[in-house]
Amino acid sequence: MQNPTHCPKCSSDQIYEYASIWTCPMCSHEFTNSEHDLNLTTEAQVGQQITDAHGNELHDGDSVTVIKDLKVKGSSSSIKVGTKVKNIRLVDSSDGHNIGCKIDGFGQMNLKSEFVKKA
Repeated sequence: MQNPTHCPKCSSDQIYEYASIWTCPMCSHEFTNSEHDLNLTTEAQVGQQITDAHGNELHDGDSVTVIKDLKVKGSSSSIKVGTKVKNIRLVDSSDGHNIGCKIDGFGQMNLKSEFVKKA
């Protein structure tokens, strides 16, 4: 199998391999050699559309705003209304938490799209 030289999503040549998954730092697209060879797209691009609380479609790299105070399990504080989260990542999760992000003061966590609006 030949190693890819460009990202299949944005055609950037700045890709790198980590744990047998290729990643593009320009668009955050992750793919395998077989996906690149077959020119497949990710599941988030094809079938499943993730929308915010107001019905706006979300994409990787979007910024969102929290619309409800969210209690954080294992923490005495909560994420307040109006907290802006930049550079989200759409993830496939069975528990409904379909947004991966990093929130200042809390770190990496997953959110449900029903509690955010597109900024």
